Amino acid sequence: MSAYSANNLLGGTQQALSTAYKTLLALTAATATLTSAEVAEFSVGTDGSPPADNVVQWDISRQTAAGTSTAVTPNAYNGAKRAAGTVASANFTAEGTITANSSVWALPINQRASFRWVAVPGSELIIPATNLAGFALRAKSPAYTGTAVAAMGFTE
Repeated sequence: MSAYSANNLLGGTQQALSTAYKTLLALTAATATLTSAEVAEFSVGTDGSPPADNVVQWDISRQTAAGTSTAVTPNAYNGAKRAAGTVASANFTAEGTITANSSVWALPINQRASFRWVAVPGSELIIPATNLAGFALRAKSPAYTGTAVAAMGFTE
């Protein structure tokens, strides 16, 4: 079970998808705290009007440097927990650094569908306690140009 959650709706204005990957939400280790985290769940879906049955290609890739974005404050499921040491970011105007062959999950999904992934215990996505290391949840589509929603749950 996750202890914290973050989503791109908390980051202000959502951006439209295009044919190039757009990071919707990223979780990274913070310079000040360098806390390791485990992504235990995520969910994705579109929230624009669907003009047709188009595909959205979803991807989670390792990120090694932050892009230009809006900070999102992760919410603790338990109000007695301390503030998260992991940094959440959304509303990217410049993409972070994603290296080749760093995708850990990818799936094409019909734009009318949503999807939720929950890790089997022991198979969480690990964010190392390395400055700006983390995961970027991204999407692209050859035809859908509306907005999309992404949420991630994690523990520290």
